[in-house]
Amino acid sequence: MKRLEGKSALITGSARGIGRAFAQAYLAEGASVAIADIDLERARATAAELGQGAYAVAMDVTTQGSIDQAIATVIRQVGKLDILVNNAALFDLAPIVEISRESVDRLFSINVAGTLFTLQAAARQMIAQGHGGKIINMASQAGRRGEALVGVYCATKAAVISLTQSAGLDLIKHGINVNAIAPGVVDGEHWDGVDALFARYENRPRGEKKALVGQAVPFGRMGTAQDLTGMAVFLASSDSEYVVAQTYNVDGGNWMS
Repeated sequence: MKRLEGKSALITGSARGIGRAFAQAYLAEGASVAIADIDLERARATAAELGQGAYAVAMDVTTQGSIDQAIATVIRQVGKLDILVNNAALFDLAPIVEISRESVDRLFSINVAGTLFTLQAAARQMIAQGHGGKIINMASQAGRRGEALVGVYCATKAAVISLTQSAGLDLIKHGINVNAIAPGVVDGEHWDGVDALFARYENRPRGEKKALVGQAVPFGRMGTAQDLTGMAVFLASSDSEYVVAQTYNVDGGNWMS
C-alpha cells in the first residue's frame, strides 16, 4: 500500500525546486497535492506536468487572506487537509554592517511569519477535522549556527527550528505532529543566486563558492531535492506518529546535532 494513500497535502512554494520534488514524491505515494505558490502560472504548469492528483493554488504567505483562501481552496477541492509542508522561503546575504531593514522585514515576513501563520491556519483546519495531521517546516543547517555573511537568513531558520519545537509540543495533543527538515547545501536554481551573492561579497569568480561548498560536504557533493524526499515522506506518513517537535538534518554530514 502507498504510504500517503488518500491523504491531502498542501506544499508552499512548490512550483519549483525542493517543493516540486516533495509534491512529486507525495503524489507517487498516493496523496493529492496542492501546488501552492505566489507564481500561479508556474504552479499551474507544474501541476499539469505532475499529473493526476496535483492542482495549483495561488498563495502569498505574507498575506493572511491569501493563506486562508489557499486552505479554503484545498477544502473545496479535496474536502480535507492532512499534510502541510512550509517550504516557501527567501534568501539574502550581506555583511552585518550592510544589512538593511528591508531585507530583515522581507525575510522574516516570509520565512518566519509565513511559516507560523500558515502552520496556524492549517492546524485550525486539522483540529476542526478531528483526526490530526502532519506539519513539516523547512529549516536549514543555517539555523543551527551563525554565518558571517548570512546573519538574517540564519536567524530566520533558527526561528523556524524554535517554532517547530513550540508548535510540536502544543499541537500533539490534537494528534498533529509538527517536525522540520534542515537541509544542507542543495543544488538547483536557488544556488545560482546564492553563488552570485557570495561572488560579490567574497570577491570570487562565479561558480567557485558553489564548487567549494560541494567539496566540503562529507558525503562528497551538494545535495539534490530528491535527497530530501525520503524524509519528507517519512514525516508525512504514519511511520512518524511518535516523532514530535524534531528537526532532522538531511545534509550529507555537514552538521551533527
